[in-house]
Amino acid sequence: MEPIRIFIGFDPRESVAWHTLVHSIMRHATTPLQITPLALPNLTHIYWRPRDPLQSTDFSFSRFLVPYLSEYQGWSLFMDCDMLVRDDITQLWALRDDRYAVMCVQHDHHPRETVKFLGATQTRYAKKNWSSVMLFNNPMCRALTPEYVNTASGLDLHQFRWLGNDSLIGSLPADWNHLVGYDPPNPQARNVHFTIGGPYFHEYRDCEFADEWREEHARANHVEQRHNQKK
Repeated sequence: MEPIRIFIGFDPRESVAWHTLVHSIMRHATTPLQITPLALPNLTHIYWRPRDPLQSTDFSFSRFLVPYLSEYQGWSLFMDCDMLVRDDITQLWALRDDRYAVMCVQHDHHPRETVKFLGATQTRYAKKNWSSVMLFNNPMCRALTPEYVNTASGLDLHQFRWLGNDSLIGSLPADWNHLVGYDPPNPQARNVHFTIGGPYFHEYRDCEFADEWREEHARANHVEQRHNQKK
């Protein structure tokens, strides 16, 4: 059995979110995993794009390098780091459909606010948050070369214009990318997305699923202690 190939965006300002997400994925998974952080210092040979003043994370655009990093072979999963997985990621992986080049939750998301975590600008555009969880059918994503990812506009990338046809975008169930603070509360959500700010930020400490995130964080930091016994 080949492992599920997962790439997760990494931003040093949210390192705690990345590690907690990885722990939640591993804790529920019933399939071997191959997890890769998309950390910019590891990508300098293929990612040289200057930081855009509107991008809110280090991985806003580097996520589109996943098919290249996968050598355009098989399937790969990309996820933002500000998430919490509450179910077996194998179930998401099983939804792959070879008719599509990319699959995602197709939100109709129109954010109200103009600022989100750490003072980042909240931008509004069609297909907002579609690219935060993506199943890439890598052989069908050869347009995503390093040269293209480094030079294309943000909208060209995040609105999947590189596909040339929206019929190549498959739909995933909404509970695999539940938008906290936007979607109606959903106790059955299988992947929780703290898109405007997670409970690791003071301003969002009481958001939906905050207690559950803190419990997962505590599990990730747990270590068994061995106490010496007197003879």
